[in-house]
Amino acid sequence: MITRMKISAAQRTSKPSRITNGLEITDHYFQIPLDHNAPNNEKIDVFAREVARYDAGPKLPWMIFFQGGPGGESPRISSSAGWCGEILKTHRLLLLDQRGTGLSSQVMPQTLARRGNPSQQAEYLTHFRADSIVRDAESIRKSLIGDEKWTGIGQSYGGFCLFSYLSFHPEGLSGVIITGGVACIKQHIKDNYRLTYKKVIDKNHLYFSRYPEDSKTIKEIVTHIQNNEIFLPSGVRLTDRRFQQLGMFFGASGGLETMHFLIEKAFITGTNGRELSEYFLAEVEQASCFENNPIFTIMHESIYAEGYATQWAAESLRTEFPQFNVNAESFYFTGEMVSPLMLEDHKSLKPLKEVAEILAQKSDWPPLYNLSQLAKNTVPISAISYYDDMYVPIEWSEQTAQHVGNFRIWVTNEWEHNGIGVDGPKIISRLLNQLNEPAPYGYRG
Repeated sequence: MITRMKISAAQRTSKPSRITNGLEITDHYFQIPLDHNAPNNEKIDVFAREVARYDAGPKLPWMIFFQGGPGGESPRISSSAGWCGEILKTHRLLLLDQRGTGLSSQVMPQTLARRGNPSQQAEYLTHFRADSIVRDAESIRKSLIGDEKWTGIGQSYGGFCLFSYLSFHPEGLSGVIITGGVACIKQHIKDNYRLTYKKVIDKNHLYFSRYPEDSKTIKEIVTHIQNNEIFLPSGVRLTDRRFQQLGMFFGASGGLETMHFLIEKAFITGTNGRELSEYFLAEVEQASCFENNPIFTIMHESIYAEGYATQWAAESLRTEFPQFNVNAESFYFTGEMVSPLMLEDHKSLKPLKEVAEILAQKSDWPPLYNLSQLAKNTVPISAISYYDDMYVPIEWSEQTAQHVGNFRIWVTNEWEHNGIGVDGPKIISRLLNQLNEPAPYGYRG
């Protein structure tokens, strides 16, 4: 049994509101314990931006947004366009920079270096998972609105955070909206990656069936990278494995086209003959860069871990899928599979290799979910999942939906994982309406 922890209101400092393009925007800074189990010890800063329509008035209900990632900051918006605009028709929106991101005690190699040796840095990072993030949110809720509840909305990993919220602090939530992040709450990390590897293989098949001419060019690119010292604009050598990570494109709507348009500009004729163009190398670096988000690389697998060591699960499973051997006859791109080799391929991340290894071998991760609490959940949940999602497989989404109480799930192949960025108003409007519909899954009361 998991005991709910008492949460006190965070100490808050707010800047004067400003009006931008019809929006009233207020910046809030909170002092919150690094370790919620030791509330009198070290504090960290957590930032959140409140956004409302200028003419909304003070009585609108609140909604808090959890960004994907892990390690991604909340969106910076300056207009009422897109999915945010749909929410602002009926809610006051709080855009949370999850701890370690944006303006919230940012985790970067420079800041981690101040923590001491690798063991001390790793210990610090253990407090940057969903279990801590949702306690931050509860502390912020009490500071901003007291006993009033709010609706949570989460994109991708943000949805994972909301399942932790529902597990440990459902009393703070009046409803939950999840866009492409229905977590695999019952599966071991290796089960998840075995399935996502298969999803990525399917995406490669689709890509090469649509653009068969790219196969030859891609093999030429890989051979050129392997046989020459190719440097990215930052001065870091481009490896075949880093190039392979561009398969991240495949998880987004239009991602196959993004890849094709990049590949068709790969080569140029220079003084030494046919070579990779500087344009291509700059685009590759930007698309495969994790310098601005070390949390993603060194803590990505920990978002699945409960009481076991992840031990670089995705990398350990690669041998089960020979399609991803960089020297295979056909070159296949990977997806959201982190690897210790990524610490070699990014200059500023190299000092974090030992920290990442400590976290990968950590076996005493605390729980992220309370399955018993989720089974009897009464907070209305409205979610969208995508049939073709290569990041959050539909198989696990449906399994979770059948376990969690008061759950409404809309499953479609109209969009990919980034659906709200493509057709946000349509998706958000339907999910808001679903919150009031009878739940087909889970607890009936």
